Amino acid sequence: MSLFDPTPLLLSFILLKSFGYPAVLALLSLLRALVARGPAQLAALPSLLMAALVLYAGLAPALQLTQNPLYPSLSRALALGQGLPALLIASAPLALSAFLGGRRWRWIDALHLLLVIALLGLWLATHYI
Repeated sequence: MSLFDPTPLLLSFILLKSFGYPAVLALLSLLRALVARGPAQLAALPSLLMAALVLYAGLAPALQLTQNPLYPSLSRALALGQGLPALLIASAPLALSAFLGGRRWRWIDALHLLLVIALLGLWLATHYI
């Protein structure tokens, strides 16, 4: 391995933050929005919207959709802090829905927690190992 070869850990982090995390977050948010009632259902919707926007920003160059006026501001937001703050902000409403009335399927919260731990763990590993 040469000096400029990325480590598998770094590649894993990039793939997770760019595609895996927003896709799983969107799926979990959609499930919460479909099965929950009341405040928990409403809290899941912003996570779904933000996860969809992150996915759009990640896939827009490959699909040649960068002409949309929304794309430059999305890509700047995702470039800030390697995209980590945007992903955690997108996760916040889904995390909040775990504590609101009307929630169902507690396993959604467990999977969401594992997803956040995986993201933060890979981020820490790429910075400190």
